[in-house]
Amino acid sequence: MKELSLNILDVSQNSISAGATALDITVTSSGDGILTITVADNGCGMSPEFLARCTDPFTTTRSTRKVGLGLPLLRLAAEQAGGNLDINSQLGKGTVVTARFREDHIDCPPLGDLAGTISILIQGAPDTLEIVYTHRTPAGMFRLDTRELRKILGRDIPLSSPEVSAWIRDYLAEGEQITMMSTPKTDEKD
Repeated sequence: MKELSLNILDVSQNSISAGATALDITVTSSGDGILTITVADNGCGMSPEFLARCTDPFTTTRSTRKVGLGLPLLRLAAEQAGGNLDINSQLGKGTVVTARFREDHIDCPPLGDLAGTISILIQGAPDTLEIVYTHRTPAGMFRLDTRELRKILGRDIPLSSPEVSAWIRDYLAEGEQITMMSTPKTDEKD
């Protein structure tokens, strides 16, 4: 995948397919050159045997095809950018996927359209799924929690309604602008 936002979408869709009712997506650029992406869910989790094989492209839970490329491609992207992929999972408790990238590595993929990815997830998610999205950078932090949106709107107004979806997309785009503002580098020479 050319953009990390597409990897986030793929891992999140896996979480939804695994019956998750809570999805926590965190993107952190701490300023030390490491970009960390974490997708945590409370889905059905993986057995230790499946967990050991889940980054093999010929391992999948899907019955419609015999390959699963989401986690293998994320692992490859992280490793090519000097990082790594960690997956922790327990049956009945959920899964946490953490990918780390060296931001200054020539092979580090761009983040892509995070606002679009998160808004698509919210728009297409079942009403039983709560999503928390957090993006932290040295320039600031942005957080969106669908529980808070539902509390404000009430349960009668779905987050997938056109007006609400458009507002969510704009709100996410504005939040992404805040987190992506450049900060002065301290190691630059005059």
